Amino acid sequence: MKYVLATLVLIVGMFGAVFGQCSSADKAALEAFDRDWGMAGEKGDKAALMNILADDFVGLPGMVTKTASIENTMKGVEANKKNPNPDKVTHDHYYISCTPMSATITHRNTIWTADGEGGKPETFYTRSVHFLEKRGGKWQVVSNAGGGSMDDYGVLWYLEQDWNDAGQTRNKEWFEKNYASDFTSVSSMSGELMNKAEDIADGMNNKGTTELTETTDMNIRIDGNVGIVTGIYRTKGKDEKGTAFDRKIRFTDTWIKRDGRWQAWATAGANIKE
Repeated sequence: MKYVLATLVLIVGMFGAVFGQCSSADKAALEAFDRDWGMAGEKGDKAALMNILADDFVGLPGMVTKTASIENTMKGVEANKKNPNPDKVTHDHYYISCTPMSATITHRNTIWTADGEGGKPETFYTRSVHFLEKRGGKWQVVSNAGGGSMDDYGVLWYLEQDWNDAGQTRNKEWFEKNYASDFTSVSSMSGELMNKAEDIADGMNNKGTTELTETTDMNIRIDGNVGIVTGIYRTKGKDEKGTAFDRKIRFTDTWIKRDGRWQAWATAGANIKE
């Protein structure tokens, strides 16, 4: 299944190459459009949904029409009203490509439900791909694909991106939630072995500034409830003395699945000398 994920990334990259006319402002506007669509669905705003979906809209894989899609959304809204703990959905990791008249939006959906396996709260992920056209001067959705549960390879791929973002923004809450209680790390700078609390403190006490974090060359292997991710991590910025740095680190991250949720279990890295 990791090859399916690689294919999706390749497709998104191809769209980026073909639809190379997307400015940052265009992408921001399209992301806002997508979030407004999500909000309209959450609130059951039928009038807004009628404007957002094109008359010839088709939802895949079930070939769902505009009318059926909106009816399904309204049924879901009514069901949520009767649920004391309705599911919560957030959208992130947007990849957007466009021309003046067409656009493709891909993003991750994170769904929290109070009634998961065994009646326990559970978080799971899906991925959506939306195709839009500009008609009469406004964007409309002409097709929508995805929505099925993401496999473990996809989940780990996105969690690695989350890890990058949390490190750059010093999001302590993310590390507290996603590091396993017995997490360990080996510093790529000093070789120091740290536990969960020590690693988090080390990251939070960093006085430098980071302008770029990215992960490339990822390979994901999974055996049962253990996942191994290898790749190259790049970080760029200035240290606490104001000295610029641009480092590449070859890493191995070990993940463990406990209570139905992947958690970072260990990490180790080594600097790549250019």
